[in-house]
Amino acid sequence: MRTPAGPARPRVTGRPDLARAPLAALAGAVALLLVAVAGRYGYHRDELYFLRAGREAAFGYVDQPPLTPLLAAAVDALAPGSLVALRLPSALAAGAVVVLTGLLAREFGGGRTTQLLAAAAIGVSSFLLAVGHLLSTSTLDLLAWTALSWLLVRALRDGGRIWLAAGAVAGLALQNKVQPAFLVAALLLGVLVLGPRSALRSPWPWVGGAVALLLWAPNLVWQAANGWPQLALAEAIAAGSSGTSEPWYLFLPFQLVLVSPLLVPVWVAGLVRPARDPALRPWRAFALAYVVLAGVFLVTGGKPYYLAGLYPVLLAAGVDPVLAWVRRGPARLRAALVAAALALSLAVDAVLMLPLVPVDRLAGTPVPAVNYDAGETVGWPRFAATVERARAQLPATAPVAVLTGNYGQAGAVDRFAPALAPAYSGHNAYWTWGPPAEAVTSVVAVGLPEDRLRAWFARVQPAGRIDDGVGLDNDEQGTRVWLATDRQVPWEQIWPQLRRLG
Repeated sequence: MRTPAGPARPRVTGRPDLARAPLAALAGAVALLLVAVAGRYGYHRDELYFLRAGREAAFGYVDQPPLTPLLAAAVDALAPGSLVALRLPSALAAGAVVVLTGLLAREFGGGRTTQLLAAAAIGVSSFLLAVGHLLSTSTLDLLAWTALSWLLVRALRDGGRIWLAAGAVAGLALQNKVQPAFLVAALLLGVLVLGPRSALRSPWPWVGGAVALLLWAPNLVWQAANGWPQLALAEAIAAGSSGTSEPWYLFLPFQLVLVSPLLVPVWVAGLVRPARDPALRPWRAFALAYVVLAGVFLVTGGKPYYLAGLYPVLLAAGVDPVLAWVRRGPARLRAALVAAALALSLAVDAVLMLPLVPVDRLAGTPVPAVNYDAGETVGWPRFAATVERARAQLPATAPVAVLTGNYGQAGAVDRFAPALAPAYSGHNAYWTWGPPAEAVTSVVAVGLPEDRLRAWFARVQPAGRIDDGVGLDNDEQGTRVWLATDRQVPWEQIWPQLRRLG
């Protein structure tokens, strides 16, 4: 019965039994798969960046809040140089997303089979496998959206102190990325438009919001004190400065592959079900939030995967209609089709998103073209070795710095050529850590145009070329390495010209 003081209740009055053991087994299998392949290929450029940024601890950076860099630094301190250890939190986060998707299905009235099928659908999804394999802000962001969605589903139905937990998760999530703020805003709009508006008459949602703001406050203060650099970064991303940016016209088609093309009917069913099923009436705001956020990210030039955090909710809501479809027809045949869709999705997504292809054969496959990040995990030790050889061409006693065009290049030097560290770059947070000392008049430069170097140094000569050794055409392959000596311009004049966000 609906009361004036509380939100509308679904017709399902009790939660179905939890498929505890099957969900745990499925989550464990996903996590183990990700750990098993974690050491193949190598570091991603972002991971190298996080390792350095975490050592430059701050309440924020020009391109992100501090959570992921601090996590990277903490793991590396516990297990120095271990790529598997660095990626273990991501594998565990992916397993947690699998479990939470099953829990969401349970909140929507789904029984054990529904919970397991929803969890399996997210477990084989391309995006989960991709971000679960690397330590990235997107990995923790997917976990944050899923956990926050689960808590908000419960809060909209039950009210009370669960709003505090939702606020705490939102606040921590905002210390990783700003995107959860868009989720909260879109859901608030959805509740105001579609209900249950009575949920907002309680003080608990607003107290939860205060908790979120309190936890987010250190990063907000840092951003304000530094001129809100993430707004400038958002403009740069919208202009296509990121390697994972896509043209605006690919934003919506890209949604078809974030889970799997074969599983699109499942999440589409979850998108329309709240409008048709009275049992899901309290949660219609999630469907509207998806539409609103799709429009916002499309118009503002957001990356297609910014919507990925809502797919666990849509899959959890969409499995029951799929199971109803199975029961209405030749059940064995239709069940086999669903099982085949999951199995084929896993096979294709694993090959494309995980480092399964031998690295020396990767260049001859379509994997790098489909999965940009795969190419960015190859060749960094050889990159650093090439820089070291270039440095050896200058007198050993000369003060020489390494100057790079992007944070991945600088991070590779910091990780694999520690004798040359710290590296310097104008890219993102590296720029904020300042230029070399004024006594440094020579640099090994990589990723910078020759004409710019000649404007600052009296002598510029080639000293090598980057080769990853496997013929993979990634962002660094073929890049020229320069020796620039006899600097003519003060660093304080050079440094502002090097700044770049993206």
